[in-house]
Amino acid sequence: MGTYKLVALDMDGTVLNETQEISETNQRWIRKAMDAGVIVCFSTGRGFRSALPYAEQLGLMDIPMITVNGGEIWRKPHVLHQRTLVDPGTIRRLHQLALRHPEVWYWAYSTNDVYNKEKWIEPADYYAAHHWLKFGYYTEDDVARQAILSEVSSWGTLEITNSSPWNLEMNPLGINKASALRELCKLLGIDMSQTVAAGDSLNDIAAIREAGLGVAMGNAQDEVKAAADVVTFTNEEHGVAELLRRYVLNDEGPL
Repeated sequence: MGTYKLVALDMDGTVLNETQEISETNQRWIRKAMDAGVIVCFSTGRGFRSALPYAEQLGLMDIPMITVNGGEIWRKPHVLHQRTLVDPGTIRRLHQLALRHPEVWYWAYSTNDVYNKEKWIEPADYYAAHHWLKFGYYTEDDVARQAILSEVSSWGTLEITNSSPWNLEMNPLGINKASALRELCKLLGIDMSQTVAAGDSLNDIAAIREAGLGVAMGNAQDEVKAAADVVTFTNEEHGVAELLRRYVLNDEGPL
């Protein structure tokens, strides 16, 4: 058993494979880590409702959770510890920017629902009626994505990351998976040096840099790999199981 007490796992591209499942191997090693007294929690860009079924599957019902890139921190599922909202005026600007790029898909998380290009709020400009958590854009058009990134960056008011090379995700400035992990550590009485953070995308970089051990998946974006202390197997090769086996449990046996 090593010195790590908390392992914060990204979901998509990390603990989930390409069919959105947690492999039996990953499940087995997550349970081994928990049986050894390690707290294994999700740290995801997903909203609470989307992450919950996987927490239930793994039996993480008394374990904290980080959702919407750190916009929400849960003491355990259904017990909210902290929530940081995006101002409705900012959502308005982000939405209007999306409308100037009709080829771009967009979505937004509120505390009650997920809205997108095909299903937006009604009335369409009644932004103040909702409590907003995150806004995102998706396009494989590099020029359009860069134009959006340049404009939003110029505002200086948002944390800009991604969960794939083709999207952009916006949270309030300073809100990310690292800020949420620091808050969880305070809540649990754990030092950041005793944490592991693993992921594959830019929304994982802050936590990977600040955790005691930052782990990039084998399928991670190059910038994430460069920021990590170690690179594990891909999400299709049970990379989460490998990092738990090798770095957390110090187990020399096979996966």
